[in-house]
Amino acid sequence: MNTVRLGDIAPDFVAKTTKGTLNFHEWLADGWGMLVSHPADFTPVCTTELGAMANYKEEFDERNVKVAAISVDPLGSHLEWIKDIEETQHTKVNFPIIADEEGKVAQLYGMIHPNDDVTMTVRSVFIIAPDKKVKLILTYPASTGRNFEELLRVIDSLQLTQYESLATPANWKNGEDCVILPSVSNEEAEKMFPKGFVEVKPYLRLTPQV
Repeated sequence: MNTVRLGDIAPDFVAKTTKGTLNFHEWLADGWGMLVSHPADFTPVCTTELGAMANYKEEFDERNVKVAAISVDPLGSHLEWIKDIEETQHTKVNFPIIADEEGKVAQLYGMIHPNDDVTMTVRSVFIIAPDKKVKLILTYPASTGRNFEELLRVIDSLQLTQYESLATPANWKNGEDCVILPSVSNEEAEKMFPKGFVEVKPYLRLTPQV
């Protein structure tokens, strides 16, 4: 089984989805992407998750993030399940659900963990930057639904820090102070961050979000 690591180019693939055939890299184009796997259709936690993901569409659109879900269930199953998601979660499923019956994409991304289940995909998240590199990997147990507020927080951090010499501290939220990387000298920081910064320690300097 392949293992996708941070910084790797996200594996490309072509697959059938509830929105037609998807060429993954072509579909991502020059934007961000979030690929989430779920263990199975017609399961309670997954139903709430995909409903939540649909309800966050505007938030993802604001961040130029395309989202897609995937499991090893067939296309017909996905299409029937969507009816339940829309009915129970009061939403419209507005993203593709990939039908990976043969598990090819699951193998590419290492979404099947044999010690957990030899057939079902685990509850994984891959966030992919415009350069097609994987920037975040999260794997949840089957019993725990994903927190989409946290995923948005991570996307905000990734997009803020991608081209800046910044990082975000523990529990950071969009709009709060950021950390200046140790590789940036104080002289450079003064030029780069006109709002100034506070030096808590030589290696810990806080500056308002740019």
